[in-house]
Amino acid sequence: MTKRFNPPSAHRVSTVAIAAALAAFAGIAGAQSREPGRLPGYVVSSDGRVVVSGFGQCVRAGHWTAANAAEPCDLVARAAVPPVPVVRAEEPKLEPAPPPVAVAQPEPPRPVIQKLTLSTDVLFDFDQAELKDSGKRRLDELADQIKDADVDEIIAVGHADRIASEGYNQKLSEERAQAVKSYLEERGAKAQRVSAEGKGESQPVTGEDCAKMGAERGSNRKLVACLQPDRRVEIEVLGSRQVAGGETPAAAGATR
Repeated sequence: MTKRFNPPSAHRVSTVAIAAALAAFAGIAGAQSREPGRLPGYVVSSDGRVVVSGFGQCVRAGHWTAANAAEPCDLVARAAVPPVPVVRAEEPKLEPAPPPVAVAQPEPPRPVIQKLTLSTDVLFDFDQAELKDSGKRRLDELADQIKDADVDEIIAVGHADRIASEGYNQKLSEERAQAVKSYLEERGAKAQRVSAEGKGESQPVTGEDCAKMGAERGSNRKLVACLQPDRRVEIEVLGSRQVAGGETPAAAGATR
């Protein structure tokens, strides 16, 4: 008699597969339940494996509490770790910029009423510091020209040529400037507003025009005549003058 082979039913195969899966799951849970110091909280078999229900869930013991929860049977709540605070470096404090330093403004130039250059040959004899009549007349003209002006200062600067020593020429230029100052004071100029100074031979205007003209002495008439522009007195009158319409010009005089 031939035996017939009956293939296992689908139900039987499914049951076997489920049982195998539960056994493996129970082995994992049992291994965790045997961790030192942990209370099982679940029903275990004699070999220490967690008993799993037909639905694949661990069977809890009657004394189970949330404190006994263990994975993979139950999710274990974990305390959320707060993010590490980021410490930001303090922003450097910006010091306010120092206030700008006030720059002293230069004083505006004082208005010039009259500015002229007089040859000492008109004012004085050669090598002398006493005013000639022609020199006095020329200073009289200047005094008349500024008599209606509000004069702040009159500056007389004497100059000499290079004939004779430097010290001699310095003294001669000072004496000539002082002679002009004294005469203008006689004509009504206030003494405290008239100044005199000498530059000696330090500021010639002839340059090289009179070079190589023979002996450097007063008897050399050709040289004396050539150096005539260096012998001079420069006069500058500072102040203001009222003109028609009440205007005050910056400079009302001519340079001669």
